[in-house]
Amino acid sequence: MKIIIIGGGAAGFFTAINIAEKHPNYQVTILEKTGKLLQKVKVSGGGRCNVTNARTQPSELVKFYPRGNKKLHPLFKQFSTEDMVAWLNARGVSTKAEDDLRMFPTTDSSQTIIDCFLDQARKFGVEIKLNQVVKELKQSGNKWIIQTADESLEADKVVVATGASPATWSMLQKVGLDITEIVPSLFTFNIKDNRIKDLQGISFEHATVKVTGTKLVEQGPLLITHWGLSGPAILKLSSWGAYELNELGYKFDILVNFPGELSPDDARVHLLKYREANPKRKVINYPLFDLPKRFWERMLAYCEVSEQTPYGELSKKQLNKLVEELCQGRYAVDGKSTFKEEFVTAGGVSLSEVDLSRFEARRFPGLYLAGEVLDIDALTGGFNFQACWSAGWVISESV
Repeated sequence: MKIIIIGGGAAGFFTAINIAEKHPNYQVTILEKTGKLLQKVKVSGGGRCNVTNARTQPSELVKFYPRGNKKLHPLFKQFSTEDMVAWLNARGVSTKAEDDLRMFPTTDSSQTIIDCFLDQARKFGVEIKLNQVVKELKQSGNKWIIQTADESLEADKVVVATGASPATWSMLQKVGLDITEIVPSLFTFNIKDNRIKDLQGISFEHATVKVTGTKLVEQGPLLITHWGLSGPAILKLSSWGAYELNELGYKFDILVNFPGELSPDDARVHLLKYREANPKRKVINYPLFDLPKRFWERMLAYCEVSEQTPYGELSKKQLNKLVEELCQGRYAVDGKSTFKEEFVTAGGVSLSEVDLSRFEARRFPGLYLAGEVLDIDALTGGFNFQACWSAGWVISESV
């Protein structure tokens, strides 16, 4: 049995090594279009590789997949995050969970995962061909013909695991598969505003961000960057709102509650009480709501509160303005930025085309799909990788 895997990334590699291990009589070949393997694994988690997530229940996991969602519940029952941890452990890779439940190898190095996969590929005889650009894929009887720039290959079964690739989607469309609309997901918001200028690196643990005119709202850590705003709160918004924000042309307003867990009314009450209890303290020296000092100083300047003003002399107008800026600050978003380690797309091969119990195309027997080539994407936290591992495992069982 000849199996060809198109794509030498996370999904392709994991599928290949599991097929080769379970079916020693199969000839398994990976075709990678570049000269490098497992690039997303390498850069994930800042080079530490956020390999999976410590959440173990399928019902909890599916909440982190804007595209895929409940359809993935049976998948995570077949091969869970716990199964992936056990798989790695059995092959000499120990993992650890961080406070936010992201999981990493204990070495804090993505190379540990890459070395493990490469070792498994060598051990079970997976053939790896680099710089192989697949031009065409077609069915011929019960075989598949893969045309690369260099040669024509024949396979009994093909696994497409190229990640987000316009060329692959175009090729699969010619095969006859339905491709949903492709738009960016997991991106940061570009904001040019003097209120946050030169404050890059300042973060807020529990901010709330709402896109005006929509139902999109998220809470979580928020980070000021050179370009504007990032952090989990923004990335979650960009993922859940991928299509909506695309329709807006990435130009829209957001309302930011920097303390996050305080309503404007509660913040006002707190400020009034503090003003009454500490009338002589200078406002600039005593930031409230656990806000970073540099940010507090910038907000005071914007609200025209001088450095010498004591709390007792805060006017009603200044106090109201401060509450508004802290709890309902309006910022204009003008574009997005996407970085390699965060790059994910929404859209891909429609899940209605795929038997998710096997990850085989319903109308094209012998054609399997895994990873981001499918209309599956997730929030950051190891979830995108887990979808790759689980699909790869299921394919290795069903071929």
